[in-house]
Amino acid sequence: MTDLTNRYTYRVTWSEDDQEHVGLCTEFPSLSWLEDTPEAALSGIRNLVRECIEDMLTQDEEIPDPLSAKKYSGKFMVRITPDAHRMLAIQAAEHGVSLNRLVSSKLN
Repeated sequence: MTDLTNRYTYRVTWSEDDQEHVGLCTEFPSLSWLEDTPEAALSGIRNLVRECIEDMLTQDEEIPDPLSAKKYSGKFMVRITPDAHRMLAIQAAEHGVSLNRLVSSKLN
């Protein structure tokens, strides 16, 4: 179980409203942990996730897969306005690259 909790996606940010650091876990969006320091917030959310998983296992609930374990194809569809499509196609032609390469470079 420890290995699984180590594979989740954690983030620590400042909460202006609470005037504390908040620890978050992407795979468990309903959980958060407030602390005075970022290190304590990270430790707190990791422990909370561990406890949540233990509880879910006792209740025979499905545990979220870590984002790190998912496979991504590298493809996704995006809908944009015809004007934006035209503008991007012109830019791609001016740069001598495909539309896909131009948009991909803008995302990096």
